[in-house]
Amino acid sequence: MIRYTTSLDHIDDSQLDGFFVGWPNPPSITKHKELLEKSSYVWLAIDQDTEQVIGFITAISDDVLSAYIPFLEVLPSYQKQGIGTELVKHMLESLQHLYMIDLLCDEEVTAFYKRFKMFECKAMCFRNYNRQSGQ
Repeated sequence: MIRYTTSLDHIDDSQLDGFFVGWPNPPSITKHKELLEKSSYVWLAIDQDTEQVIGFITAISDDVLSAYIPFLEVLPSYQKQGIGTELVKHMLESLQHLYMIDLLCDEEVTAFYKRFKMFECKAMCFRNYNRQSGQ
């Protein structure tokens, strides 16, 4: 059974292992916890049998008009089970009072986000890869 929560209470480092798969220079578990704590909004998916965090989504917002969703991650062994979909639904509900909700994603996942009435638009970004780990 999966539990969805916005609470970071009682989440320790051991529950955050296994994320950022494929990143050449992933953030440490300590940095991962810090990014969760400093986000304006966060939703976690927790496996109730193991108490492992198996997915998360974050948003940064001015809470007036806009929000940006920088992260949606589900552990590889839990993917394709609807967990990412549920996390996005919870986050969009949390942000429904805002005018715009933006995110950047890779081409291969645009179809996933279109299911939530999101549409493609032009974007620009900068990546400082030597800071990818947050160090």
